[in-house]
Amino acid sequence: MLLSMTGYGKAICEYNNKKITVEIKSLNSKQVDLSTRIANAYRDKEIDLRNLIAQRLERGKIDFALTVEDTDGSAAACINQTIVGNYYKQLVEMSQQLHIPLPAEANLFDTLLRLPDALKIDTPSVDADEYKALFDTVGRAIDQLIAFRQQEGAALQRMFAEKLEHIGALLLEVDKYESERIAKIRTRLLENLTEIENKVAVDRNRFEQELIYYIEKLDVNEEKVRLRNHLKYFAETMEHEHAAGKKLGFIAQEMGREINTLGSKSNHSEMQIIVVKMKDELEQIKEQVLNVL
Repeated sequence: MLLSMTGYGKAICEYNNKKITVEIKSLNSKQVDLSTRIANAYRDKEIDLRNLIAQRLERGKIDFALTVEDTDGSAAACINQTIVGNYYKQLVEMSQQLHIPLPAEANLFDTLLRLPDALKIDTPSVDADEYKALFDTVGRAIDQLIAFRQQEGAALQRMFAEKLEHIGALLLEVDKYESERIAKIRTRLLENLTEIENKVAVDRNRFEQELIYYIEKLDVNEEKVRLRNHLKYFAETMEHEHAAGKKLGFIAQEMGREINTLGSKSNHSEMQIIVVKMKDELEQIKEQVLNVL
């Protein structure tokens, strides 16, 4: 069963007057590309969290956010007077040097409080039970994201199956034109030969040999067999293999090679129309296979 790389998960838990919120989303990427925003209280667990996410999600551009709220005000915030005083002193000096007037006191004070480390929050230490609650919450968010990936993957699998069926049906249409195509080529060459036969001596036996060689070069049976095998292999791979996105991409490339060769050998307008339709179906497969895990 296929999994998409697109997904979203969110989980919340309450622990000792704290509200822990975990949000995680992912998009397609060639490898794990993980960005994290983690509350300061849990920074020491960042490596463990990264390892857990990478292990369970395997691949994708992943955005992870972990926030914590104090629900009863026990984690009181206070102004870091030393830092705010230094900021104010520097602003006054810059104002004098650059001749830029300072804003009104209320606006200036608001600006100072927004600067880094102007406020400090005394947070209590985190115990083992809280860490367990944290990792359980992260696990639930990941479970939600994986469930989302499964739904998206099922939709992709249905789309791929439909496109494979269309390409297979188009490939069957090629058979209708093959004998007609060879006959037309043979007739055209014979007509051209007849036109010049009165002017140039022609060895009919040699012509027949060259004609057979030329027609063999235009034979597309090998391409048809290989394309059918690729269609079958693609279907088997998406049905039975885990994290098959890259492999499906390689199979789609091989399908494209056979379709291109079929087009270059066809030498027939109706067959070339069929080839264009095949390419359109395959291009849609290639676009969406980039989203497969």
